[in-house]
Amino acid sequence: MAQDLMDRELDVLDKERVAPVETLRRNDEALRLPAVAPPTALPLEPPLVPQVGEQTRAVGLRAQRPDSRNHGLGLTRYIDDIALPGMLFAKIKRAGIASARIKRIDTSRAEAMPGVCAVLVGSEIPVNSFGPSLQDQPLLAHPIVRHAGDGVAAVAAVTEQIAQAAIDAITVEYEPLPGVYDALEALKPDAHKVHGGDTNVYASKVIKRGDVEAGFAQAYRIYEGRYYTPGIEHAPMEPFTSIADWDANGRLTIHASIGRITLARCDLARTLAIPISRIRVIGTVVGGNFGGKNEIRHEPVLALLAKKAGRPVKGRFNRVEEFVASTIRHAFHMDYKTGVTKDGRLIARQVRMVLDGGAYCSFSETTLGKACILSTGPYEIPNSLAEGYVVYTNKTTAGSMRGFGAPQVCFAYESQMDEIARDLGIDPVEIRLRNMFREGSMSSTGQVLHSVKVKESLENAVKKFGWEVQS
Repeated sequence: MAQDLMDRELDVLDKERVAPVETLRRNDEALRLPAVAPPTALPLEPPLVPQVGEQTRAVGLRAQRPDSRNHGLGLTRYIDDIALPGMLFAKIKRAGIASARIKRIDTSRAEAMPGVCAVLVGSEIPVNSFGPSLQDQPLLAHPIVRHAGDGVAAVAAVTEQIAQAAIDAITVEYEPLPGVYDALEALKPDAHKVHGGDTNVYASKVIKRGDVEAGFAQAYRIYEGRYYTPGIEHAPMEPFTSIADWDANGRLTIHASIGRITLARCDLARTLAIPISRIRVIGTVVGGNFGGKNEIRHEPVLALLAKKAGRPVKGRFNRVEEFVASTIRHAFHMDYKTGVTKDGRLIARQVRMVLDGGAYCSFSETTLGKACILSTGPYEIPNSLAEGYVVYTNKTTAGSMRGFGAPQVCFAYESQMDEIARDLGIDPVEIRLRNMFREGSMSSTGQVLHSVKVKESLENAVKKFGWEVQS
């Protein structure tokens, strides 16, 4: 009897234990995030070469990003979430003057401050110049300052606050120099030469097709217009941030959200005068690039500070530095001259553009090339001439940004197309349809085009927007 009572008590106790466990399990399953849908399988034997006129089979399928859940849950680890043991914090003193010669830098007060572990000036950098095409940009200006965002000294300290106080304690004596702040003024023979020499022009390009003067002679009407697009800062949510760390064998590791790791390693090896085999660059998750993080910015400075201090060093731009010390989109001055027939067909177009490259080259040569290639637009024009120049000015450096010159010229030639249509009384969609590239069209560079869908794309857009073309 006693044993039966004991068994019944154990059964009741077990049920009381099991019931809450089952309830918790069901509640947990109800609260779980939905499972990731299985990816749609692509054909096992896709064609080796895309077929002309056929859409790729991947378009329209649901894509599963492997990093989407971490982004959605706020678990993504960006560069500024990384902290290494014993890490110091760096700050760079900006010139604050657009054109000057550095006469003297006094870092003694900064070096004496408690918590300051390393101070660096431009004369200490092994090779104080970098750039993707022209190596004309110093890491820390010495002895010439060419724009207000140039760094002139750097500090590594145990806190960001101490590093900022040390930067403020550094005194720099300048000899002001003349400056040039307008790209068109920079072309004049008597303009201040930002990098010395005989001219501020450091890159040019000419693309010619047919006989543009003969085309203008045959034109029913000629239209001329000047167009301007300003410089634009990328303004990513994540500012420039990097960490430099040396190991005991003299090998350097850089953590940074740089878009072009190989280019970064080459520039680091060159500026630090060490073999590229001793440099590792770890690309972290990028918190916004848009072209502005395609090259090094302060990484060699952080590396030299870390080597001096014997500890890892992190550097992070503030928002002001993002605007004055990074790169921006090129400002364009564009002159367009276009000859058309009475029914609105383009027979000649001449383009002259001047790009404001700012104080240093960066990706200006690439931007100029793409702009010249695309400057006549997606239109059949038998006679064309495009010429472009990039000039130095004492302003923030212009570099790569979304499209590398394409958005600027697109604004110009499409603005002029609207002006031509308005003057001739032709619907703006219709004048584009009459002139657009078609299968087998030849571009201004002589390229024969295939798989051309621009006409169909415009017609689809017109339908979607409810635009009625009036011929």
